[in-house]
Amino acid sequence: MTTSRKYQVSLVAALRDHKEAAAYLDAALEAGDRAAFLLAIRNVIEALGGMTQMARNTGLNRENLYRVLSEKGNPELNSLEKLLKGLGLRLAVEVDHNLDHAARPGYS
Repeated sequence: MTTSRKYQVSLVAALRDHKEAAAYLDAALEAGDRAAFLLAIRNVIEALGGMTQMARNTGLNRENLYRVLSEKGNPELNSLEKLLKGLGLRLAVEVDHNLDHAARPGYS
Protein backbone atom coordinates (compact mmCIF):
# COMPACT_ATOMS: atom_id res chain seq x y z
CA MET A 1 0.00 0.00 0.00
CA THR A 2 1.47 3.37 -0.97
CA THR A 3 1.94 6.15 1.58
CA SER A 4 -0.77 8.20 -0.16
CA ARG A 5 -3.24 5.31 0.08
CA LYS A 6 -2.34 4.70 3.74
CA TYR A 7 -3.01 8.37 4.46
CA GLN A 8 -6.40 8.23 2.72
CA VAL A 9 -7.39 5.11 4.67
CA SER A 10 -6.42 6.68 8.01
CA LEU A 11 -8.08 9.98 7.07
CA VAL A 12 -11.35 8.28 6.21
CA ALA A 13 -11.20 6.31 9.47
CA ALA A 14 -10.67 9.52 11.47
CA LEU A 15 -13.47 11.32 9.65
CA ARG A 16 -16.01 8.78 10.88
CA ASP A 17 -16.00 10.84 14.08
CA HIS A 18 -18.36 13.79 13.54
CA LYS A 19 -16.20 16.13 15.62
CA GLU A 20 -13.15 15.25 13.51
CA ALA A 21 -15.18 15.68 10.33
CA ALA A 22 -16.44 19.11 11.45
CA ALA A 23 -12.93 20.30 12.37
CA TYR A 24 -11.56 18.97 9.06
CA LEU A 25 -14.23 20.77 7.02
CA ASP A 26 -13.78 23.94 9.06
CA ALA A 27 -10.03 23.94 8.39
CA ALA A 28 -10.60 23.30 4.68
CA LEU A 29 -13.11 26.15 4.49
CA GLU A 30 -10.82 28.49 6.39
CA ALA A 31 -8.03 27.83 3.87
CA GLY A 32 -10.15 29.66 1.31
CA ASP A 33 -9.68 27.17 -1.53
CA ARG A 34 -13.06 26.04 -2.90
CA ALA A 35 -11.61 22.95 -4.63
CA ALA A 36 -9.93 21.85 -1.39
CA PHE A 37 -13.17 22.37 0.54
CA LEU A 38 -15.12 20.28 -1.99
CA LEU A 39 -12.47 17.53 -1.76
CA ALA A 40 -12.83 17.65 2.03
CA ILE A 41 -16.60 17.19 1.71
CA ARG A 42 -16.04 14.23 -0.62
CA ASN A 43 -13.67 12.68 1.94
CA VAL A 44 -16.22 13.10 4.73
CA ILE A 45 -18.95 11.62 2.53
CA GLU A 46 -16.70 8.62 1.83
CA ALA A 47 -16.10 8.20 5.56
CA LEU A 48 -19.79 8.40 6.43
CA GLY A 49 -21.23 6.00 3.88
CA GLY A 50 -20.42 7.16 0.35
CA MET A 51 -22.26 9.01 -2.39
CA THR A 52 -25.09 6.52 -2.73
CA GLN A 53 -25.89 6.82 0.97
CA MET A 54 -25.56 10.61 0.77
CA ALA A 55 -28.01 10.70 -2.15
CA ARG A 56 -30.48 8.69 -0.04
CA ASN A 57 -29.95 10.92 3.01
CA THR A 58 -30.42 14.17 1.13
CA GLY A 59 -32.77 13.33 -1.73
CA LEU A 60 -30.17 14.77 -4.11
CA ASN A 61 -29.33 12.93 -7.33
CA ARG A 62 -26.07 10.93 -7.01
CA GLU A 63 -24.74 12.05 -10.40
CA ASN A 64 -25.52 15.66 -9.46
CA LEU A 65 -23.60 15.18 -6.20
CA TYR A 66 -20.52 14.07 -8.11
CA ARG A 67 -20.85 17.11 -10.40
CA VAL A 68 -21.32 19.76 -7.69
CA LEU A 69 -18.54 18.27 -5.58
CA SER A 70 -16.07 18.03 -8.45
CA GLU A 71 -12.97 20.21 -8.41
CA LYS A 72 -14.82 22.80 -10.52
CA GLY A 73 -18.13 22.34 -8.73
CA ASN A 74 -19.99 25.23 -7.19
CA PRO A 75 -22.82 23.95 -4.98
CA GLU A 76 -25.61 26.35 -4.13
CA LEU A 77 -26.14 27.18 -0.49
CA ASN A 78 -29.29 25.04 -0.41
CA SER A 79 -27.38 22.00 -1.71
CA LEU A 80 -24.51 22.62 0.70
CA GLU A 81 -26.93 22.81 3.62
CA LYS A 82 -28.57 19.53 2.53
CA LEU A 83 -25.15 17.87 2.19
CA LEU A 84 -24.00 18.98 5.61
CA LYS A 85 -27.32 17.99 7.21
CA GLY A 86 -26.98 14.58 5.54
CA LEU A 87 -23.58 14.30 7.24
CA GLY A 88 -25.01 15.29 10.62
CA LEU A 89 -23.37 18.73 10.40
CA ARG A 90 -24.56 22.31 9.83
CA LEU A 91 -23.30 25.68 8.67
CA ALA A 92 -22.49 28.30 11.29
CA VAL A 93 -21.20 31.86 11.28
CA GLU A 94 -18.70 33.10 13.86
CA VAL A 95 -17.05 36.39 14.66
CA ASP A 96 -13.56 36.58 13.20
CA HIS A 97 -11.50 37.62 16.20
CA ASN A 98 -8.48 38.14 13.94
CA LEU A 99 -10.05 41.25 12.40
CA ASP A 100 -10.04 44.66 14.01
CA HIS A 101 -13.81 45.25 13.93
CA ALA A 102 -13.47 48.55 15.82
CA ALA A 103 -11.56 50.00 12.86
CA ARG A 104 -14.41 49.20 10.45
CA PRO A 105 -17.35 51.58 10.08
CA GLY A 106 -20.60 50.10 11.31
CA TYR A 107 -18.94 47.49 13.50
CA SER A 108 -18.56 47.54 17.21
